[in-house]
Amino acid sequence: MDTEQTDETFETTEVKSSAIDNILPTSNEDEMKNLMKDLDREQAYREHKCWRQYITVIISIIFVLFQLYATLSGLVTAQILRATHLAFVQLLAFLLFPATKKMPRNTLPWYDVILGLIGAGCWMYIVINFQNLVRRSGNNTTLDVIIGIIGILILFESCRRIVGLPIMTIAAVFVIYAFVGKYLPGFLHHRGYSLQRVVCHLFYNTEGIMGTPIGACSTFIFLFILFGALLERTGIGQFFIDVCNAIAGGASGGPAKVAVLSSALLGTVSGSSVSNTVGSGSFTIPMMKRLGYKGEFAGAVEASASTGGQLMPPIMGAAAFLMSESLGLPYITIVKAAIIPAILYFTGIFITVHLEAKKLGLKGMPREQLPKFLPLFLSKGYMILPLVVIIWFLCAGKTAVFAALMGIVSCLLIGIAVSIVDLAKGRKPTFGSKDLIDVMCAAARNIISVAIACGMAGIIIGIVTLTGLGLKLGAGLVSLAGGKLFLTLIFTMLASIILGMGAPTTANYLITSTITAGAIIQLGVQPLAAHMFAFYFGIIADVTPPVALAAIAGAAIAKAKPMKTAFNATKLAIGAFIIPYMFVYNSQMLMIDASIGRILFIIATALIGMFGISVALEGYGFNFTGLLHGTNKSKGLIITLDVIERGLFALAGLLCVIPETRSDIIGLSMMAVLIAYQIIVKRILLTKNK
Repeated sequence: MDTEQTDETFETTEVKSSAIDNILPTSNEDEMKNLMKDLDREQAYREHKCWRQYITVIISIIFVLFQLYATLSGLVTAQILRATHLAFVQLLAFLLFPATKKMPRNTLPWYDVILGLIGAGCWMYIVINFQNLVRRSGNNTTLDVIIGIIGILILFESCRRIVGLPIMTIAAVFVIYAFVGKYLPGFLHHRGYSLQRVVCHLFYNTEGIMGTPIGACSTFIFLFILFGALLERTGIGQFFIDVCNAIAGGASGGPAKVAVLSSALLGTVSGSSVSNTVGSGSFTIPMMKRLGYKGEFAGAVEASASTGGQLMPPIMGAAAFLMSESLGLPYITIVKAAIIPAILYFTGIFITVHLEAKKLGLKGMPREQLPKFLPLFLSKGYMILPLVVIIWFLCAGKTAVFAALMGIVSCLLIGIAVSIVDLAKGRKPTFGSKDLIDVMCAAARNIISVAIACGMAGIIIGIVTLTGLGLKLGAGLVSLAGGKLFLTLIFTMLASIILGMGAPTTANYLITSTITAGAIIQLGVQPLAAHMFAFYFGIIADVTPPVALAAIAGAAIAKAKPMKTAFNATKLAIGAFIIPYMFVYNSQMLMIDASIGRILFIIATALIGMFGISVALEGYGFNFTGLLHGTNKSKGLIITLDVIERGLFALAGLLCVIPETRSDIIGLSMMAVLIAYQIIVKRILLTKNK
C-alpha cells in the first residue's frame, strides 16, 4: 500500500513538473553552455573526445582518489599534499583550458601537453626531493632556483588562461616590487632581496604559493567542491526549483519570487554567480518575461539573487572557507555570522520583486499547473538529506573536513539506495558508475580555478610577508583616510568592487583581506566583521557596472540591454551595499557577543528596515487606505509615493537596519508615522476629492 502511494506521488509530481515546462519556452542547452563559456572563464574548458578524453578522465579520477586518501589516512604531510595538489592542478589546467577563448575546444596542441607536464613536474620536484630540500633550506642550489622560476612562470600562464589578467597583473606587480623596492622612497622602501631569496620564498616556503590558501584548497575546499558536484548530479537543482514553484509560483509575480528563492538554495551547490544565473535563469527568466516583467528587470532579479547565493549559509563560496582558515575560526562561526546579513539581502530583493509585481498588476502561474509541495517533498525530499548531514555535523562542533566527508558519504549512500529501488522497479538507475566518474571529473575541473587563484594569492601574501608591505599598506590606507573608519571602509569597498570586476571571489577576498582588512582592524573593528566586509563587496562586484558578469549573463538570457540590466541588479542588491557597513559598526548583526533576544530583535527591526528601503527604491508602497476602505485607485494595494515620502521611507529603513536601540526606536517610530499618514491623511484627501 505504501509503495503504491509513493509511486502515485512520484507520478503526480512528474506531471506537475511537465506542466511547468509546457508553459515556458525551453532554453537551448547548447546556447546556455556557450553563454557560460563566453562569460565565465572557468566554464571555457575543452571537451575532449576519443583517447584525449580518457587521459583527462583517468588523471581526474587519480586526483580525486589521492585527495580522499590524503584526507582519510592523514599520512600525507602538508607540504607533500599541497605540492601534489598543485601538480595535478597544473597538468589538468593545460590539458583542459586552451590558450585563448577563440581557440578550438576539441583539439589538444602539443605545447599544452608539454606545459602541463613541466608545470606538474616542477611541483613533483618538491615531492621527490622533499627531505633534501628541508635539509638545505636557506641554502638552495641553482637547480632549485631554476625549477622555482619555471614553476612560478607556468602558474602565471595558467592564471592568465583560467582566472584572468587582473590578479595575474597584481601578483606580477608585487613580485617586481620585491626587486625594485630598495630603489623606492618613503614607506614603500625595503632593503632589497636577491632572485634566489624571492623565488625560494615563494615556491618552497609555506608562506608563499604553498601557504594557507592552498592548504585550505587542498583539504576542505576540495571536499566541498566534490560534495557540490555530487549534489548537482542528483538533480537537486531542479528539485529546488520545483519546491520554490510549489511555494511561491502561484503568488503575485510568482516566477520572480521563484528566482529569488531557488537562487538562494542553489548557492549551496554552485559557488559561481554566473553559473547560478545561467543554471536557474534558463528556467526562471523566460517565465518572468512570459508573465509580464521587462527583460531588464527579469535578468536583474536572477543575477542579483544568484550572486547572493555565495552569501547564503550553510555552504557558501570557497572564500568563506578561506576566511575560516585565515581567521582560525570554526567554519560554523562564519556560517552563524552570515545568517542575518543573508536573510536581509534576500528579503530586500523579495520585497522589491513583490512591489514590482503589484505595480504591474502581475499574477502568478496557474495553481493547477504547479507541483504540490507535499507530494513533491515526499517523493524527492531525500535529496536535502546530505545538506542536513553537513549542517548537523557543523553544529555538533565537527571540523569542516569531517562534515564534508559525511556529506559525501550520505550523497553516495542515497544515490546507491535510489538506484537499487530503480532497478527493483525495472527503471534505469538514477545514479550509476558513469555518474560517479562524471562527478570526479567535474570536481577535478572545478577546483582548478580555485587552486590557481589561491596560488596567485599566495604569491601576493608571500611578498607581503617577505617585505612587510602589508603593515605599510594598512598604515598608508589609514593615513589616506585620515584615521576615519568610514573613509577606510569606502576605500576598501571600492578596491573590492574594482578587483571583483576581473577576479573571482576567492582571489578578490584573499587580496583585499590581506591588504585592507588589517587596516580596518587597526581602527577597532572585529576581525570577523572586517573580513566579512571585504568578502561581501568582492561578491557584489558581479552585479556592479560596468563589468557585472552575472547581470550580463541574465541580460543575455532575457535578450535585454546589459547595462540597464546591471543597474537594475545593483538596485535590487542594494542591501549588500548597506549591510556590511552596519555589521562593521555593530558586530552584533554577525551574532558576535549578542543574546538570543537581541538577535531576534535585530532581525525583526532589520527586516522592517529592508521593507522601508525597498519601498523607497521602488517608489511604490502599500495603499493602506485602500486596504481599509476598499479604494482601488492605485492598482490594488499599491500607491505611488512622492519624492519626500520615498526619502522618509529610505531614512526610516536605514535607521531600522542599524543594529542600535536608539536608531531602531527612531526608525520604527518614523515607519509608524508614515503608515499612519497613509491611512489617516490620505483617507481625508481621498474623501475631500470625492
